[in-house]
Amino acid sequence: MPFSCLLVVTFGFFLSKMDVKIESSWKNRLQAEFEQAYFIKLIDFVKQEYQSHTVYPPGKEIFSAFDHSPFEATRVVIIGQDPYHGPGQANGLCFSVKEGMRIPPSLVNIFKEIKNDLGKPIPTSGDLRGWAEQGVLLLNATLTVRASEAGSHQNKGWETFTDAVIKCISDEKSHVVFLLWGAYAQKKGEIIDRNKHLVLMSAHPSPFSADRGFFGNKHFSQTNAYLKSKGLKEIDW
Repeated sequence: MPFSCLLVVTFGFFLSKMDVKIESSWKNRLQAEFEQAYFIKLIDFVKQEYQSHTVYPPGKEIFSAFDHSPFEATRVVIIGQDPYHGPGQANGLCFSVKEGMRIPPSLVNIFKEIKNDLGKPIPTSGDLRGWAEQGVLLLNATLTVRASEAGSHQNKGWETFTDAVIKCISDEKSHVVFLLWGAYAQKKGEIIDRNKHLVLMSAHPSPFSADRGFFGNKHFSQTNAYLKSKGLKEIDW
């Protein structure tokens, strides 16, 4: 998918304007970020990567987390780190894979915790669009990655952008539940206003750490209990 499908850059007299193809409620709030020097540099890097390497997710899905969960609808935020870097896996939603793909180990453990917490059967699909469409923002800290090279697009500017997203939600909304699994997500979530939002933290669901506090965290029932207490619709996990 050509990167031009993601964005168009137009140049005027002493002016450059970044037109990012993202859901309109997010675009209205993030436009100032798109015009920052770091973001313009980031897009130049990402564009070159798509032209010279295999990069995931497909260009049209880089901002899928936002497209499926408009700002006004967002009630829960889950923070991941990198997109999956294997063929056909990444779909722009953290922890999620495309329909028909093998469910990754961390997501298997997430489904196990949901079963233990809420009694729901383990799904056969790892596609989490159903969560996103209920207002769960499945946000990776880094939105792109080179094939087979985990972390290859870290420290290029995506983290600055996703920090701005988290701060925007924290500042402009109330009663959002943030699920921070693992030290990386917890560090990234330090900017969240705990007086306005519920922040739930535990170990990461990775097989290397799930037994050290992810299993048994009951984050899914706690999330729904909090949403219900605020008069908000619960999530059908």
